[in-house]
Amino acid sequence: MARDLHAAEDFYGGVFGWEFRPTRLGEEFSVAFLDGAPVAGLGALATRLAVAVAWTPYFAVDDADAVAGRIRERAATVAVGPLNLGTGRAALAADRDGAVFGIWQGRVIPDWGVGRAEAPAWLELRTRDAFEAAIFYAEVLDWGCGQPDCCQVAYEDDQVVLRHHGIAVARLVGGAIEAAPDPHIQPRWHVHFYVPDIAYAVEKAIKLGGSTVSPDGTIDAADDEAMLRDPDGGLFTVTTRTSG
Repeated sequence: MARDLHAAEDFYGGVFGWEFRPTRLGEEFSVAFLDGAPVAGLGALATRLAVAVAWTPYFAVDDADAVAGRIRERAATVAVGPLNLGTGRAALAADRDGAVFGIWQGRVIPDWGVGRAEAPAWLELRTRDAFEAAIFYAEVLDWGCGQPDCCQVAYEDDQVVLRHHGIAVARLVGGAIEAAPDPHIQPRWHVHFYVPDIAYAVEKAIKLGGSTVSPDGTIDAADDEAMLRDPDGGLFTVTTRTSG
């Protein structure tokens, strides 16, 4: 969610080499492509919805209203919607610890997902209690339900790992503190984008008005990832690691 769609396209296009195409959702939306593969969606909604500029994961669901009901039943928040949006129905929600996520009922661009082709490498939920969060999302989004197309949930390397058709698409990590000012430990969903060269991506982002999120503002040459902030404050991570 951005304030200015064209400014966001200029920044992310410059950092990642993305190209943008319009969508059926209207003039405020575009989809980013890299080498012909869909990567991400941008929407100039931050000002209209009075929310922060941020990358937000949207999970595909069969019935947005039913899922919204399950979210509320579990003492979490549905902040916006469900509402009709172009060819589908969407809602913006927050889990019990305040991590924001979206749900989408409707058509999805073929082969658009996490951990495949040029798409985001993976999503990471930084939360207070990873196991409690995993139970919440499993109940709300039918993770681990045993159906052919549902996600599998496993415990690997002290993290809860979500896999879809064997591909790791998300990791849930505990220890985040709700009141913490440090974005590394606040409960939130965080997106990791794959890049072949960390130093180049960081340099390009800074030239285009972004900044690094580190105590001294520097990135070590040996690092395999770096957290960045776009010119409007949206956080994301660039990484040379795949989802695994």
